[in-house]
Amino acid sequence: MKIPELLAPAGNFEKLRMAVHYGADAVYLGGEGYSLRNLADNFSLDQLARAVDYAHGRGVKVYLATNIFAGNADLGGMRRYLEQVADIPLDACIVADPGVLDMVGEISPQRPIHLSTQANTTNWRSARFWQRQGVSRVNLAREMGLAEIREVRARVDLELEMFVHGAMCISYSGRCLLSGVMTGRDANKGECAHPCRWGYAIVEEQRPGRCFPILEDERGTFIFNSRDLCLLEYLPDLVESGVDSLKIEGRMKGAHYVASVVRVYREALDRYREDPHGYRTRPEWLDELGKISHRGYTSGFLFGRPGGEDHEYRTGYLRSHEFVGLVSEVREDGEVALEVRNRIRAGDELEFIGRGMSSHRLTMPPMVVEGREDDGPVRTAHPNQRIRLRVPFRVEPLDMVRREKVEEDN
Repeated sequence: MKIPELLAPAGNFEKLRMAVHYGADAVYLGGEGYSLRNLADNFSLDQLARAVDYAHGRGVKVYLATNIFAGNADLGGMRRYLEQVADIPLDACIVADPGVLDMVGEISPQRPIHLSTQANTTNWRSARFWQRQGVSRVNLAREMGLAEIREVRARVDLELEMFVHGAMCISYSGRCLLSGVMTGRDANKGECAHPCRWGYAIVEEQRPGRCFPILEDERGTFIFNSRDLCLLEYLPDLVESGVDSLKIEGRMKGAHYVASVVRVYREALDRYREDPHGYRTRPEWLDELGKISHRGYTSGFLFGRPGGEDHEYRTGYLRSHEFVGLVSEVREDGEVALEVRNRIRAGDELEFIGRGMSSHRLTMPPMVVEGREDDGPVRTAHPNQRIRLRVPFRVEPLDMVRREKVEEDN
């Protein structure tokens, strides 16, 4: 049975390396403009070329998001940008706008084109139409159910992609006007301010300036705040539906999110490949997905229209663990170099996260800070420092280190 590609977000070079390390088959990323996540770190032209070289050297494909809805004023810059990336061996461009699609075809006629979920493809005739326009893959609208996905697969022969994990936009296929109206930042040009995550109150017209909170808890109610998508438990259904790519949302998310989600879905897909009939969702996979920052989970539209239970009417963010460091070097003598991202203290209970769901715990000993060896072992290491230590288990460069989240004292 064909196993779908695992497609991961890469908001910057570090997240790209994490996605590759933990098992993504492909990554999607954006340049410094013209994608729907312009507020991510993204990639300069030089960084983009290096990212493609890095990924291809490890057997991983790279798709470039050029999926804004362009106005007339955007077209000249978009053409120049597409001409600048024409010689970079990207594996596809992701587009939503028919004009941009036409432009990619003119400038890079051999480059595959993937249609963004923003294009609202909700039926098989639309998918067939886009195939006639030269699209090789369609990212189906998140509003489609499993039976609809299966019907599209039965009627078209182009590649199909679907989101399986991550934040859900409250608007239809992500085509939101809230951000533009409320902040001047156009979500359809990649600058969404995420007003759907804000708390709201009501105002009565005869009493201007007086806000009446809509209370669910002491912080208010978050009436537009969708829960996050998580389709891990339905992986057999997705594989058997015939989709070609399972996409993880999150170019704006942190490295901990990318590493944790990719490693879980990679492990699940590999276990399904090995034994489809005996496959079961393992509790430790769901536990792992509960450790990252999320808003509670929903299956979205997979089995019907979402109801009230699929919205998070509170602040919405749940997170039990935090990213504190990254293994940057493993020396021949067994010593490990660790890049510190959050303050680490001697006595902290740390978890070293490897590939294939491997995990090792360590009570942190006093540490030696690189460049300050004459100071001897210290009890606290700070962000942007590199520390050296020995661990009684095998680790690899790019393994993530985290700890259970606790309230910091001053």
